[in-house]
Formats: sequence, structure tokens, C-alpha cells
Amino acid sequence: MKTIFAAASLSLIASAALADDHMAPMVEAMDQDVSNGVVSATKVVAPENGWLVVHRTDAEMKPGPVVGYAPLRGGETMDVAAILQEEVASGEMLMLMVHSEAGGMTTGMFEYTLGATEDGPIKPDGKLVMTVVTAE
Repeated sequence: MKTIFAAASLSLIASAALADDHMAPMVEAMDQDVSNGVVSATKVVAPENGWLVVHRTDAEMKPGPVVGYAPLRGGETMDVAAILQEEVASGEMLMLMVHSEAGGMTTGMFEYTLGATEDGPIKPDGKLVMTVVTAE
């Protein structure tokens, strides 16, 4: 009986680990008050270590200049807060996007500038991993 229980437990553990490894990259966030100089994502899933990058955007939904970023661990991270480096007014739209740590000269230092390849956005299946929020 102990052998069956141990085998069942190992199977459940292996299934949970497999499910974690196959979680789709995503960013989950809501419109929020950013008057404190911080924008937050409630949940981020990243395939590798990288960055949650905050871009300005507008109705065209194209990523604009970077106004903040925060480091990410690979996997699921809850409540990721990025300190804004510029003022963001109520009503402005912000794109919260997952970027890679790859391609830069220094690990642990955010090196991306708009259009660069260093620490650039990840694109599974050719699509950006992001969500857009409105500052309140």
C-alpha cells in the first residue's frame, strides 16, 4: 500500500511540475492609480529570467518609450511592481511587457532602448507578451 501511495504522490508532483513548465507567458494587470510612482502587474509568467517593462502607448497599441521596468524570475511571479522613471498622468495608457535578459552585455542590468535587441521583448509565436492598462 505504501508503494502505491508513494507512486501516486510522485505522479502528482511530476504532473504539477510539468504543468508549471508549460504555463503560457502572460501579463495580468488592471487599470490603476500610479500617483505613487509605481505600476504593478498582479501576475506575470515568463519563460526565463528577464524584465517587466513599462512602455508608453496609445490607441494605436504600439510600444513607445520605456518609462519603467522591474526584474522578473522565470516562471510565475505575483505582484510585480515597476518604479516609474517619468511622470504618468491620469488617463495615459501603459503597456506592461515581458522582455528577455538575453542579448545584453551585462546580466542583471536592463539595457533595452526602443527598437534594440538587447534585453528585447519575448515573442512566442511572433506575438508580444503584454497587457495595456490606463493610469487613473
